[in-house]
Amino acid sequence: MDNTISPTLRLLNSSTSISVSGIFRLYIAFLLAGIEPYIIICLGFGLITYATYTLDRALDCEEDLINRKELAGANNHIAIIACIIAFLVSIIIFAKENLYYAPFIPFVIGYLYSKGIKIGKFKLKLKGGKGVKNVVVGLTWGGTIVLIVGNWVNSIPAEFFIFLFFSTKSFIKSIICDFKDIEGDTMAGVETLPVCFGIDKVKKILLIICILLHSFMILSLFMEYLNTEATILVYSFFIEIACIHFHSSSFDTQKSRINKYLREILNDGESTMVLTLRAIIS
Repeated sequence: MDNTISPTLRLLNSSTSISVSGIFRLYIAFLLAGIEPYIIICLGFGLITYATYTLDRALDCEEDLINRKELAGANNHIAIIACIIAFLVSIIIFAKENLYYAPFIPFVIGYLYSKGIKIGKFKLKLKGGKGVKNVVVGLTWGGTIVLIVGNWVNSIPAEFFIFLFFSTKSFIKSIICDFKDIEGDTMAGVETLPVCFGIDKVKKILLIICILLHSFMILSLFMEYLNTEATILVYSFFIEIACIHFHSSSFDTQKSRINKYLREILNDGESTMVLTLRAIIS
């Protein structure tokens, strides 16, 4: 029993940074929409983010046995219970604002992504290769964020640009995470974009996408569809470029603690850092 405590705690804590990032991502979405952020709704979004990602890690996948060796031996049942509790609390929070569907979309899609469903000969699993899973991740989080913020926004162009921003960034970040999982994905036969096309080619594509995304966001400011948040967009652009640049094959093979923390600060900590910078500048 004692041998499971440490990996179980690591499993329970494995999604903490990304759930905190989720809180601030929704906060930023409110700012871009020109709306005073609803802190309790942001906390609810953080809970559903935690539930979704922890569930993915609790449902053992073949590639995770290699990519996340530190979680081997964890009590997955405890993690699943934690997911259910976080999910139920988020339902209560969103229900108070009549956002009944918001918690279910990422959680259900997350389950279909990780485990899938099988009815007779029919099997549906969204964790497909060659970019399918990255598209699913992008559409899920971008769609959920715009669904929530759209409860207070009556502008279709504003909703479009908010969806474009967060879905594209989630797409990029999910591919960046695939860089460090190439070994496990290759051995498990999972055809991620870095596995299929190589890191260098994928990085060039991501740089182009990043430049196009932020060009569209600048356009949205000129057309006054979104609230002017220059600090957020400028930081977003440069930090995304840095994330893409630093995640090279040599960077990830070093496996040092410094690299791990740097990755978390650049990738998962982007929203936290940009809001801190915005507060300082303000």
